[in-house]
Amino acid sequence: MTDQQPLVSHDLAGVIVGETAISDVQGEAGLLNYRGFDINDLIDVPFLHVAWLVLFGEWPDSEEKSRLKSFMCRHQRLSHAEQDLLGHVSRDLHPMLMLQGMVPLLQLPQEETLGRGLDAEQGLFIAAKISGLIAAHYRLGQSKGILRPTAGKLYHDNFLRMFHGSDPTPEQVRMLDAAQILQMEHSFNAGTFAGRVCASTLAPIQSVVSASIGTLFGKLHGGADQAALEMAMAIGSPDKAAAYVEECLANKVKIMGMGHREYRTVDPRAKILKPMAMELCRDPDSLRLLETLVAVEEACQREFAGRGKEIWANVEFYKGAVFHSLGIPTHYFTAMFAQARVFGYVAHFLEFRQDSRLIRPRAEYVGHPVGSRDQSAA
Repeated sequence: MTDQQPLVSHDLAGVIVGETAISDVQGEAGLLNYRGFDINDLIDVPFLHVAWLVLFGEWPDSEEKSRLKSFMCRHQRLSHAEQDLLGHVSRDLHPMLMLQGMVPLLQLPQEETLGRGLDAEQGLFIAAKISGLIAAHYRLGQSKGILRPTAGKLYHDNFLRMFHGSDPTPEQVRMLDAAQILQMEHSFNAGTFAGRVCASTLAPIQSVVSASIGTLFGKLHGGADQAALEMAMAIGSPDKAAAYVEECLANKVKIMGMGHREYRTVDPRAKILKPMAMELCRDPDSLRLLETLVAVEEACQREFAGRGKEIWANVEFYKGAVFHSLGIPTHYFTAMFAQARVFGYVAHFLEFRQDSRLIRPRAEYVGHPVGSRDQSAA
C-alpha cells in the first residue's frame, strides 16, 4: 500500500513472500518435511515415488508408478538432435553452465501421457533430460561414447551406468537415491525463489528451470558442495584441519558447508547424510577426505563454542564425500544437486502458476537527486 511505511530488507530474511504446501523448513527445530512427511521417513522410499509426492502432493498408484518409470527412462535418452547440440558445447564448460544453456534448447513434448497436465509433463521431461545431459557431458569430456538408459532399470541405476559405463552396486544406487531425496526440495531457497520470479512473468517452464539452475550454481547456494570437498582436498589430512579453521576464522574467510541460513541447529539432512557417508566412504582416498571434513566440523564447533556459539555442517558439507565415493568428479557435484532439485523447481512452478502475480519489489534510490549534477560537462 502506498500509504504504508515500506518494508526494507536487503536480503528478504524473515520476509514472507508467498505460500507453499510443498515443503516446510523449521529452522529453529531442525526439521524438514515434504508434503507433511518427515524427511527421515522418505529416504528409503523409491526416488521417483518421492518425486511424484513432491510434485503432486500424493503417492502414485501402481499404474502411475509404472508410467512414470517408463517415462523417465525413455526421456533420459538423448535424441540425435540433443546429442548434436551437446556436441557443440565445450568439453571444458562447467556442467552447471551446460545445463543452464541446454535446458531452454530442449524441444518439449506437446501431448500428455501421464494425465497430470502439460506443464507437469514438460517439467518431468526436463528432469529426465537433465539426468541424460549430465551423463552425456561427462562421457564426451572423457572422449567416450554417449550411453542409453536400459528399460526396466531404476532411475539412478540408469544414471550411474550412463555416467560410468559400468553397473553400479545396489548399495551405490541406494546411497544416491537417499542423497538426492534429501536435496530434492527446500521451500523458498534462492534457486526456487529465482524460478518463482521468472515464472511470475509468465515465462515458460524451461526458462524458469534455467533461471533456478543458474542461481543454484553460486558458492553460497548449491556450489558449496564442490567447494567443501575441494577444501578438504586442499587441507590434505585431518591433522591439518584445526590450523586451517583457525586461519580462516582469523582472516574472516567463510568455511564452505558450515552453518545454514535457515537452520539454527543441526541440518536434518546432514544428520542423515553424515553416517551414510561414513558407511560408503571405504576406499583410502574417500575415507581420508571424509575424516578431514569431520575434523573441520569438530574444529569449527570447538572454536565457536569458545565464543558461546554453535555451528553445524549443512547437507552440502558431507554430500560431496558421498558423490566422491560414487566416482563423480567435484565439478559435477552441483549438477547432481540440480538433477535432484529440478523436481522441487517443477513442483513450485505448478503450484505458483495456479495463482501467480508479477513479483516486483521496490528499490531505494541512493543516487544523486535530480538537479544536483553539473550538466556543463555533458
